[in-house]
Amino acid sequence: MRQALRICRKEFQAYFLSPIAYIVIAIFLLVTGWFFFSTFFLLNQASLRNFFGLLPTVFAFVVPAVTMRLFAEELSIGSYETLLTLPVTDQDVIAGKFLASGAFIAAMLVPTLAYPVTVSLLGSLDWGPVASGYLGALLLGAAYSAIGLLTSAFTRNQIVAFIVGMAICIGLTLVDQMLFFVPRALLGTLTYLAVDVHFQNIAKGILDTRDLVYFLSLCFIGLYGTSLVLKAKH
Repeated sequence: MRQALRICRKEFQAYFLSPIAYIVIAIFLLVTGWFFFSTFFLLNQASLRNFFGLLPTVFAFVVPAVTMRLFAEELSIGSYETLLTLPVTDQDVIAGKFLASGAFIAAMLVPTLAYPVTVSLLGSLDWGPVASGYLGALLLGAAYSAIGLLTSAFTRNQIVAFIVGMAICIGLTLVDQMLFFVPRALLGTLTYLAVDVHFQNIAKGILDTRDLVYFLSLCFIGLYGTSLVLKAKH
């Protein structure tokens, strides 16, 4: 675990040595801030429902951009083989990069705490759903990060990793919007696969173990798949 934390610290610092991190954060805050405050005064409700309603779709674009370089860059320049000559395992590297991406997403969410503070000054805000919504945001970010790591491990091209990761995340986000195309027998299964359904439950303050298991399962599948892909590349 010590090696994983070292890798996490190195990768987290590397984010802020590149202008990409600042561009991603700026775009994220601009998009969420614009859509939140442009509808907030129209609805006239002291709630963050619009912000959390938008988050899965925004994360589907932002998180793959955060994770696309984590393995693809090292595989492209050959530094991953050098990394494995050190006393670290694939699991250490995967855990370290996963924690780094999660920490970056958490840092990206910190400025958005200004939204509930502003809303609370304008009306009576229920902080319970806000707290659970941010918990859901961290789980959502972790699940998308695991998917992003998997797609980054598949290819040496960061753009390909981004596009494939984004496509998977968007598919999971929007699957519940396409249920009228599928047979009734598959409705239950596809509804369970929909990220937005589980996230919105948590954002409403409903902490159901099924929703928590869903996000943890996505993390496990993504990280385990990454491990298998890296082993195949040795």
